[in-house]
Amino acid sequence: MAKKILVVWACAACILVLIGLKMREYKRDFLFEKNLLQKLAALETKQDEILKQLSNRGNTFGKKAEALPQPPAEDPNKVYEISLGASPIAGDPKGQVIIVEFSDVQCPFSQKFHPIFWDVVKTYPQGVKYVYKSFPLGYHPQARPAAKALWAANEQGKYWDMMALIFQNAKDLTETKFKELAGQLGINVDKFMSDLKEKDAQFEKLIEEDLTAAGKASVQGTPTFFINGKKTNARTSEELKKQIDELLKK
Repeated sequence: MAKKILVVWACAACILVLIGLKMREYKRDFLFEKNLLQKLAALETKQDEILKQLSNRGNTFGKKAEALPQPPAEDPNKVYEISLGASPIAGDPKGQVIIVEFSDVQCPFSQKFHPIFWDVVKTYPQGVKYVYKSFPLGYHPQARPAAKALWAANEQGKYWDMMALIFQNAKDLTETKFKELAGQLGINVDKFMSDLKEKDAQFEKLIEEDLTAAGKASVQGTPTFFINGKKTNARTSEELKKQIDELLKK
């Protein structure tokens, strides 16, 4: 009988020990979970603080940007003194109306509006002087070579004829194409190609002179047109003729 009682007590003790161990495990897990939740809550609080700081900083930057002084609007009546330099002149050399164009032959807008101005100028045999200046944009790889091709053609008196062909073939410009166009003009192709190579520095200087003139006239893009020193927004033949006619009456 005593043996049975001892066995029962031993079993009970084992059970109690196991229960105690299990309770300690549960408690440990509970504390771990509690600690984890506390850390997550702290992270969420920190995140909210960071987002709030970023939001306030964004508002501050926005206010600072708004506070930055804006460039003054350009005076549409401002008259710029544009040096014609060595640029060839079309139309009436003594014309009282002087049209100056700054263009890039690879610019789609120059391709669209240059022909309009050129066609209008040709309808005024007297009173209108027209000057073209190159404004090659850096991201148009053939714009500067095209400007040099104009000067090379000018060496044989074909500046304006070459310009017409270059604008007509603006989407297919290469050194080979320039040579081909020179052949179409009937000029000495060998001389044309030789001038392109040997007079490169000379032509480069002429282009830089055009760019300097553009900078002094606040040219920001292509094409930009001036009539007697004033920038004009005329982009149709009707608008252009109206402005020319008004000036010719003075």
